[in-house]
Amino acid sequence: MKQAVIDAHNLSKIYDEDSIPVVALDHAQLHLNRGEFTAIKGPSGSGKTTLLNMIGGLDHPSSGYVEINGTNITKLHGNALIDFRLNNIGFVFQSYNLIPVLTAKENIEFIMLLQKIPAKQREMRVLELLKQVGLENKGDKRPGELSGGQQQRIAVARALASKPQFILADEPTANLDSVSATNLLDMMLKLNEEENMTFVFSTHDQRVISRARRVITLEDGKIVEDTAPAKITNGINLLE
Repeated sequence: MKQAVIDAHNLSKIYDEDSIPVVALDHAQLHLNRGEFTAIKGPSGSGKTTLLNMIGGLDHPSSGYVEINGTNITKLHGNALIDFRLNNIGFVFQSYNLIPVLTAKENIEFIMLLQKIPAKQREMRVLELLKQVGLENKGDKRPGELSGGQQQRIAVARALASKPQFILADEPTANLDSVSATNLLDMMLKLNEEENMTFVFSTHDQRVISRARRVITLEDGKIVEDTAPAKITNGINLLE
């Protein structure tokens, strides 16, 4: 049985630059199931990041709405939206967005502090995540003491810390060398395969696209292609 995670209904986003409307997203329809490893691709300005931001509740559509497990997040505002994102969505950004004065352990732990998870549980979860991303011996290092690939692994661990419904990754390999990018993607694919973690990427990186089980192509704010192989993963048919 398919288990829906995300439904985007007729999403549009129009920006008004100097009174000249700019259509960033044009009536996008999208259904994503639990356990997918999906890449959203397209040229710069095609609407990839805009669509990802709508799905993640980081921006509101001009029209249409997004449902996550049946909750219309477009109707959520203020603390209700913040709390929903905190407990349901993990974010990974191309610039890592780690807090420079905190150690790797503290960066991973931070979201759990916001969730008011007890200290012992936080400690156990941090150690588990450091092991998952292969950085057990880097927990006491600050971001400036880590390579770009290591920082992005810590960012993934932080995104996983809250046990989200899915991970949104916006150009996660953009600032990484080839080896670091390959290692990061293989790690994320392993998490997807072994733990059924849902990943949605915004990317133009062919290394991401080649690993994706579903590829959604955007042009001028419109979804022009949506391809998914007939593959069964963790008992879920990923074909629409």
